[in-house]
Amino acid sequence: MTKTARNAQASASDAPKHTPMMQQYFRLKKDHPNDLLFYRMGDFYELFFDDAKNAARLLDITLTKRGQSGGQPIPMAGIPYHAAENYIARLVQGGHTVAVCEQVGDPATAKGPVERKVVRVLTPGTLSDEAYLQDRQENLLGCVFLSEATWGLATLDMAGGRFSVQELSDNASLEAELERLKIRELLHPEDLDLPTTQTESALRSQPIWQFDYDTSVDALTTQFKTKDLSGFGIEKMHTAIRAAGCLIQYAKETQRGDLPHIRAITAERYEESVLLDGATRRNLEIDINVRGEDGNTLYALMDNTSTAMGSRALRRWLNRPLRDQQVLKERQQAISSLLECFRYETLEQQLKPIGDIERVLTRVALGSARPRDLIRLREALIAVPDLKSLLAEIDSPLLTNISGQLTADSKWVDELQRAIIDNPPVIIREGGVIADGYDNELDELRNLDANAAEFLSKLEADEKERTGLASLKVGYNRVHGYYIEISKSQSADAPVEYVRRQTLKNAERFIIPELKAFEDKALSAKSRALSKEKALYESLVQRLGADIEALQQTCNAIIELDVLCCLSHCADQLNWVAPSLVERAGIDIEAGRHPVIESLSTVPFVPNDTLLNASSSLQIITGPNMGGKSTYMRQVALITLLACIGSYVPAQKATIGAIDRIFTRMGSSDDVAGGRSTFMVEMTETANILHNATQNSLVIMDEVGRGTSTFDGLSLAWSTATQLVSQVKALTLFATHYFEMTALAEANPEVANVHLDATEHDDRLVFLHRVQPGPASQSYGIQVARLAGVPESVISHAKQKLAELEAISLGTEHAPKALEADSSHSPSQPAAGPMQADLFAVSAHPLVDALQSLELDNMTAKQALDWLYESKKRL
Repeated sequence: MTKTARNAQASASDAPKHTPMMQQYFRLKKDHPNDLLFYRMGDFYELFFDDAKNAARLLDITLTKRGQSGGQPIPMAGIPYHAAENYIARLVQGGHTVAVCEQVGDPATAKGPVERKVVRVLTPGTLSDEAYLQDRQENLLGCVFLSEATWGLATLDMAGGRFSVQELSDNASLEAELERLKIRELLHPEDLDLPTTQTESALRSQPIWQFDYDTSVDALTTQFKTKDLSGFGIEKMHTAIRAAGCLIQYAKETQRGDLPHIRAITAERYEESVLLDGATRRNLEIDINVRGEDGNTLYALMDNTSTAMGSRALRRWLNRPLRDQQVLKERQQAISSLLECFRYETLEQQLKPIGDIERVLTRVALGSARPRDLIRLREALIAVPDLKSLLAEIDSPLLTNISGQLTADSKWVDELQRAIIDNPPVIIREGGVIADGYDNELDELRNLDANAAEFLSKLEADEKERTGLASLKVGYNRVHGYYIEISKSQSADAPVEYVRRQTLKNAERFIIPELKAFEDKALSAKSRALSKEKALYESLVQRLGADIEALQQTCNAIIELDVLCCLSHCADQLNWVAPSLVERAGIDIEAGRHPVIESLSTVPFVPNDTLLNASSSLQIITGPNMGGKSTYMRQVALITLLACIGSYVPAQKATIGAIDRIFTRMGSSDDVAGGRSTFMVEMTETANILHNATQNSLVIMDEVGRGTSTFDGLSLAWSTATQLVSQVKALTLFATHYFEMTALAEANPEVANVHLDATEHDDRLVFLHRVQPGPASQSYGIQVARLAGVPESVISHAKQKLAELEAISLGTEHAPKALEADSSHSPSQPAAGPMQADLFAVSAHPLVDALQSLELDNMTAKQALDWLYESKKRL
């Protein structure tokens, strides 16, 4: 229990020592001991005691003291209620939880402190308000549960209403999913230790009883208003159901009410998607680059979506490529249709005025929608008929289906146009939101307030004319309200219906039924107009919420259309082509390009071909550093990934087979916090590939074994490649500087040697970036070091040392000059030996020495055979 929680309990038990106001505070704080309690007092939210100290530190606001309670000064910090959103956003984005406590009682009738209650709990994963969210990034709440070695994972996008579950078989799969989803807040049983690498989420332990299976089923069926869960296809996912049940209970508790916008739950299954582990996502820079930023990524290049909700969907598509080729072919066909006559451009123009109605509809369902949310919804619904009309002209099954889902009732356009002014204030609090003419009673109340002076002036003129009393006048004061005043000399002539209200020294004041009726209306017209306006607004939001299903269906159709238009835009502007999708395993790419590097390059990108299939499943890639090996391998992976979201790809032609996983082992990094060296990380990633890759997997491996000694490294690289080609049979691109690896092709017909070429010109290195058949002739390591700015003295020394090592390797004192003159020794030529075989040639095996010492001419056949048996035994 935290110090704050202990203080709250202790203070609540000492209630008689505190003022009634602080007693109320402690009662509320006791229910939220670990949350920052924003306690509403008039125009401020106040925080007390430890909450005040923490808020002052976190928000850089003033810490003060407010009198005493229980004989002790009360630390206090406060923020204006109208500026609370910005402060709360900073706290929640920092991983803190805020409990918002409002005044719900009437101060005019309250005896003692005004009644207050916590109306909402804001946590990192349960946000739906616009001020707290990033437009183009999802904000997910997650929950995990472990049962019999199976992980259940449930995720909820509170702001978008998407609810999904999946079951995972091991820790590595769980960690990969958590990295993909980037969950903001993760719930887990209080007795469960999570994988230590997942520390970016705000972790919340939950009582174990909240994961009870029957309780979870009840919570979910109550939420969806169904008899059971069979309609969602998750009835057999018992572990995932327990995670989902806890999650939905937590979400309802934080929102202090129902969640009508969450109407279904989706099962995500491994066999439906192309799996990408965390290392692969980082290496391919799908939406986050190696510096942890979102610039210069595949997502950043492609994101030409017209709406923020479309942008979030594009990110989801890229991070979860699919294996269902029927779905992918439908998307391709839709893109083809959109490219005809540049139809996507016309649709983009219709989509651009549409706001983030996915999140607007969530706020509508939760009853927290603001006036400008309804304006965004109105603009979206106005665009729907034109979208349907444009889609009707396109021959595409997928686009026809999207058109059929644009089902929002057109009545809402008229209703919202009549109800809300064009430029409403941000919030309803001060009124001025409902348009004139929408409600007669509201118009009358507004007219009373606005036209009071005109009414009184007209009443005075009418009464003077009717009574003939020249001294009559109509007035008002705060004590007696409205009155008709007549001088003393004429007061006796007042009509009988005039009721005396006040007697003055020189005048009498009266009231008449007409003026009394006006007074009753006018004195409260402004407040009643505001109350009426709020009631009308709440009624409108409530009625919209009752139609949330059709509105969400329309929204989802708009999102899918937006992403398809975005993919069409990329295909057109970036010169991409439709790949052929086939069932057999294999990748055949003609003139493939790296989409991101091509977009950043100031010179024409050099395209390259790739062929991987059952008869040629592994490429050994050699060549100089900076020669383009990494770019070439990554572009193959990105082209494959794009094909598996239904997109066109950067190539002249491409045929992509059935791919189940994409693995990458690239670069060097350590895990200091986890106690893992660079080489340990490398080997862990390699082990993951060898255990999980299949013949339908694409494997990218770069410089395996370079993190350790040459003997160990080459041995590991050799055995890893052998395992991949002979046992796993995965489609593999294997880049290496161990030229000895090129000998694999001699014994394995499924292995092909390729290299990226470079040439020297005027003592300078020129990279050609062209993939050529066969192994590289040399690595050009010293030349690359010169390009990097290594001092010339170091370069010269390195050349001398290289000559010495090559001389030792070749066994001739004149080798250095010969090698400088001709560096074209091929690793496949056994006479000269591989360029990097020098260290292996330094010491020979004892059996080699024994063999060299044999005098074969003096041995009988029996002696030779005996020597072989003995040598084998020694070996």
